[in-house]
Amino acid sequence: MLFKHMQYFISIVKNNSFTEAAEENYISQSAISQGIKSLEDELGVKLLKRHNRGFTLTNAGEYFYKQSLIISDEVNRLKQSIIRVSEQKNDILRIGYISNYCGIEIHRAITKFSEIYPNIDIEIHTGNHEELYEQMKNGKLDVIINDQRRALSEEYINHYLYRSSCYIEVSNKSLLHELKEVSFEDLKQIPCIIISSKDQQDIETEYYENTLGFNGNFIFVENLNEARMLVSANKGFFPIASVPSQNNEKIEGISRVLLVRNGERVERNYYAFWNKMATNILKEEFASILEKEFKE
Repeated sequence: MLFKHMQYFISIVKNNSFTEAAEENYISQSAISQGIKSLEDELGVKLLKRHNRGFTLTNAGEYFYKQSLIISDEVNRLKQSIIRVSEQKNDILRIGYISNYCGIEIHRAITKFSEIYPNIDIEIHTGNHEELYEQMKNGKLDVIINDQRRALSEEYINHYLYRSSCYIEVSNKSLLHELKEVSFEDLKQIPCIIISSKDQQDIETEYYENTLGFNGNFIFVENLNEARMLVSANKGFFPIASVPSQNNEKIEGISRVLLVRNGERVERNYYAFWNKMATNILKEEFASILEKEFKE
């Protein structure tokens, strides 16, 4: 079976037209029709039922179309791997982001970056602030998306992304969800839910108590889904920083309430950080794409 005939078939189905498929593949309509006939003869089945005004897929055709897409995707990945081997490249971008990030800006940025640099492998990691910072210091991560907890260091590129207002997520079962804003004092009797690994819990407790000003009990969880399940069950509140993609987000059973201190909204800056001595075009490009996602 010729791979190009499979590509012709994909193109015909995708465009729902022999004529448009022929134009897409820069061949004549008769040539693409002959290619499909050769494909059917080799398979020994009919893939298309032809009509005066077009065609429909047979059961075999529907199955073959799905498998063709899978095979074509695998072939494209193989091509990229071969190119990397031939050019002796093994480029990789290791990205880390903070565990309580709730938006889709990072996902969108990675998608766009991969379209521009299809031969660059991407690894994704999550962690709390200190875990990400240590992994970047130790060279285990190339770029981290993190909140600002300490003074910016001249040893790193500090690429500003977004200044966000802070909210708490609370269950609709809690009367707090009726409020427009809450203060730290209002929350002192309610458990605060924090995403953290076990070995970072003391550090997170110190930060949330002494820097942010939460004075109640803490419940530690391992991921965002677990945090929100506890919120839904009205076991506590979950502090988050709002990002643009959350503006119209609705979570069943959960509301967001603005967090204030002395009557002023609490805000947090987010940056993309990487080692200044190891800067390169890939890190700069990714940070630039991500910044645009936060602005849009």
